[in-house]
Amino acid sequence: MLTPQTFECEVGGRRLIIETGRIAGQAEAAVTVRYGDTVVLVTLCISEEPREGVDFLPLTVDYEERLYAAGKIPGGFIRREGRPTQEATLACRMTDRPLRPLLPKEWRRDIQLVITVLSADLENDADLLSIIGSSTVLMMSRVPFAGPVSSVCVGYLNGELILNPTLSQLEESDLDLVVASTKDCVVMVEAGANEVPEDIIVKAIMMGHEANQDIIKIQDQIQQALGKPKIEVTPQEISHGVYEAVSARIGEKLAQALGNTDKAQRENEISEITRDLVENLEDIQEGEIYTALDKNIKNEIRKSILEKGQRINGRGLTEVRELNCQVGLLPRTHGSGLFTRGQTQVMTITTLGSTRKEQQLDGLGIEETKRFIHHYNFPPFSTGEVRRIGTPSRREIGHGALAERSLLAVLPEDEDFPYTIRLVSEVMSSSGSTSMASVCASSLSLMDAGIPIKRAVAGIAMGLVTDENGNYAILTDIEGFEDNYGDMDFKVAGTTEGITGLQMDTKIKGLSAEIIEKTFQQAREARLYILGVMNETISESRSELSLYAPRVYKISIPTEKIGSVIGPGGKTIRSIIEETKTTIDIDDAGIVLIGSNDEAAARKAIEIIQNMTREVEVGTVYTGKVTRILNFGAMVEILPGKEGLVHISELADYRVNSVEDVVKVDDEIMVKVIEIDNLGRVNLSRRAVLEESTGKSGSRDGGSNSVDYPFRSQRNPRPPQRSQNFRNKRR
Repeated sequence: MLTPQTFECEVGGRRLIIETGRIAGQAEAAVTVRYGDTVVLVTLCISEEPREGVDFLPLTVDYEERLYAAGKIPGGFIRREGRPTQEATLACRMTDRPLRPLLPKEWRRDIQLVITVLSADLENDADLLSIIGSSTVLMMSRVPFAGPVSSVCVGYLNGELILNPTLSQLEESDLDLVVASTKDCVVMVEAGANEVPEDIIVKAIMMGHEANQDIIKIQDQIQQALGKPKIEVTPQEISHGVYEAVSARIGEKLAQALGNTDKAQRENEISEITRDLVENLEDIQEGEIYTALDKNIKNEIRKSILEKGQRINGRGLTEVRELNCQVGLLPRTHGSGLFTRGQTQVMTITTLGSTRKEQQLDGLGIEETKRFIHHYNFPPFSTGEVRRIGTPSRREIGHGALAERSLLAVLPEDEDFPYTIRLVSEVMSSSGSTSMASVCASSLSLMDAGIPIKRAVAGIAMGLVTDENGNYAILTDIEGFEDNYGDMDFKVAGTTEGITGLQMDTKIKGLSAEIIEKTFQQAREARLYILGVMNETISESRSELSLYAPRVYKISIPTEKIGSVIGPGGKTIRSIIEETKTTIDIDDAGIVLIGSNDEAAARKAIEIIQNMTREVEVGTVYTGKVTRILNFGAMVEILPGKEGLVHISELADYRVNSVEDVVKVDDEIMVKVIEIDNLGRVNLSRRAVLEESTGKSGSRDGGSNSVDYPFRSQRNPRPPQRSQNFRNKRR
């Protein structure tokens, strides 16, 4: 029989409650974490036997969104949750990243964390509870874990830092920062920001680290009360003799290979060294050779950085690789940008569409749609490999989302630029930090497309090398092998004014405040340098959109007229769309967006809608169509669905004996509104128009019914002006 136990503390003015012993009793460890009315269940299971033939930590994190948690029924035909949403995938990555460095590298049993969102109040983010709950079950389990870890969110609203802002507050916040930390150090940071200065970001990180301590204490209490004995893991150390034998065989060849600035040649030379070792050290197992070689590579890289103050390939610690920027490469796309940094190269393509192309979101968040989309593709040729191409990996989704968040701060408001914007970043060559290259290429592409962004955005990846004596070196613009053998991957994106995106992961137990602050300072210098090079290629958005981009025009109609434009069952608006070959979208506020590649067609649609919603005014002249002939006059439709009477005495500037002598059904005539009576009936005059055109008043003799009627010129509505205001949005 399960016995529930509850532990709680206060965070950001609300109670955080961790409960165990009520549900999921067969799991290795299970807890529910509640904050407000958001509740997640976190379970941990481990396999009893280690995996055979693996040389990595087999940790799996699954984040299960259940739409019942927010009182929703899934969309689609089968009405069941399917593949994980992008938000769920990002939550998996965010949960995995602070935990993995704190687990033993030698662990080979499968670990599966399953996070199930049971209740979502649309105010408190379940992602944070996922990290807290996962750390708690690891502390309770038999898995050796150098935790606990906690996470909080820090916002920046009205000039003040706020702990764990609600999702609605984050809509207005200039900062959305997630900080995960242990008792001593910060282990993971993730942020989107609205050009926030570095000093504010540092204060926010330290505020989050301090707030995490109360939650960490709760986890320690849970472990003391309920924790299981830990399984011992023996570190896999190669013998000194094997290491010395491999090192002696390598000699100076390894340093020469690592010093090669060309990635392909460097990898080929290391492959040659590996083959030579395997062929000539037959008395040593291949696995031991690979481990010893890997250790030699790591030591060579670190020794050069910490002892010589330069990288193994001769580049300075703060030196950025050679840059090249190009725009307008593709003739028929709406915008394109190519960014090259060393052997890392990314091309980003911009496509504009109408608002009906916006992405529908079927998840637990408060947003239901989004108009700005960034997708990131990492094909195998970018690393010279042969591998299967399938659905986007978690890494591709994560990198795409990071670049998307980094660009949000400079985009125009939806109401000022009513387009759906899709960016696709294609990695052409990879040698470190393709996500930050995607930010740079995307900024170039947006400007090339003529989208009025505030200013350019650039990104840079920072690295770190440490030793057991506390010495460290911060690296600017890390390459792939420096990321692999280093201790940190700290990505910073922003403008000349401040930071817009941030992501930090470590392979060590965490970072001190000193290292974090110095990293920001060094990253800012690099970012400003890159922005300077980018601005030499294109410094502001083009004044006009591409010839091949759709034009979207915005008009407003009275809200009470929305129904008449849409018509019963959408019949009216569909007929306008079919007639003009445009796209038409109307919101509840009466904002109408008309999109078309043909300007004339768009203006025709605008005229039809304006005529349908225009009010009849006394003294105004209209061109109308005769709909009915009566004994005493003619009924004329002057606006869609609006008719008025032209009395026989008002049909001409001479005496008319019969209405049919002057007009017949379907004739178009110009008439003037002379009266709207108290019953709303409209009285029209054709005679008034004729007299005004000839400068006469009174009757005119003559028997001819052939009259040259004047036609009112059509007005050409102007497209809306676009501003550059932006409010930061939570991803």
